[in-house]
Amino acid sequence: MTLVSALRDEWLAHGLSTQPSDRPRAEAAISALYRLIGAPVPRFIWAPSPMAALPLVPPGRTDPYAPASHAPLASSPDSRWPVAARLASLQTDLGERLDARIIRRWSFARVHEALRATLHTSIRAPLRSSLLPPTGRTPLNWHGQHDAYWVARYDLHARAGHTVYQPADAVELALWADVVQSTGWWWPCAGVCVMAERPTEIHTDPLPNGGEGELRLHRDDGPAVRFADGEGIHLLHGTLVPEWVLTGPTVERIHGERNVEVRRSAIERIGWDAYIEQAGLRLISTAPDPGNRGAELQLYAVPPEVWGRSARILLAVNGSVEPDGRQRRYGLGVPSYFDDPVAAAGWSYGLTGPQYAQLARRT
Repeated sequence: MTLVSALRDEWLAHGLSTQPSDRPRAEAAISALYRLIGAPVPRFIWAPSPMAALPLVPPGRTDPYAPASHAPLASSPDSRWPVAARLASLQTDLGERLDARIIRRWSFARVHEALRATLHTSIRAPLRSSLLPPTGRTPLNWHGQHDAYWVARYDLHARAGHTVYQPADAVELALWADVVQSTGWWWPCAGVCVMAERPTEIHTDPLPNGGEGELRLHRDDGPAVRFADGEGIHLLHGTLVPEWVLTGPTVERIHGERNVEVRRSAIERIGWDAYIEQAGLRLISTAPDPGNRGAELQLYAVPPEVWGRSARILLAVNGSVEPDGRQRRYGLGVPSYFDDPVAAAGWSYGLTGPQYAQLARRT
């Protein structure tokens, strides 16, 4: 294993940790960050999950970047900017100074983007959209272990010998690293910092490409992410779904669902063959798929009472292999005037039927 691979796995392990938070380490690091912005060390309040933590955050302005006056952003104790805004400025300024010291800035871009895609996009984003309020603005917070990707970027360059940071900057980076390595999400406020414990479970698909690339949250028999208080989210191969998709998918629920990806996941859950039978879809025609040798295209008519209008579904097989080794069947809604599945497949790519028939292979 190369040094870069070892460091990637090390930071990914921090991001996916389900161990209880190291509370003394987290509190010591955050207290030091408070001191760097000239704020008094806060009182810490711990909660078992982000959802349980949010109601504990003191009320106040939800826009952390709006100062109480037009005073300049400063780290003095009497600064009128919120603590969260001053910490955000501290982090941004540190990143700019560290960037200026890196010689080969794009050396580990691929590793950094993979970490960011996994921790920020695949885990942090669905947690925020599912566990936190869907409307209105919430207080600025940091995401602890799920912020590991940005700390890892600077750590990779330093430990690979691409740069030497200024001593004070190295100390500050170490504080952010301590937070990432020791806790979950946290909300800094004046005099108090609300802390959320790490998840107790995180389930993912296997890593694609022999251990490289983006991890996707996945579990088909329970929450993909679960916290100690029972809060959690359900995902199937990276798609955020309501619990009924796992526990009780039915044709009626599928047809009442507006989200296309949720409908797709629910149909795959019960199986396309069962869905076709239960929904009363009528097979119009089939044809070999010119873009996917050995696979078949199937065109179905959808009864008007199912979608409220006449429609067609083209059932195809994915040209690329999923991380678990399977080739997924999927359905595409196509205009109701199609009777030829090859022409319908071409339409989905912006091609005519004859053009699509000339493809060597699609993905």
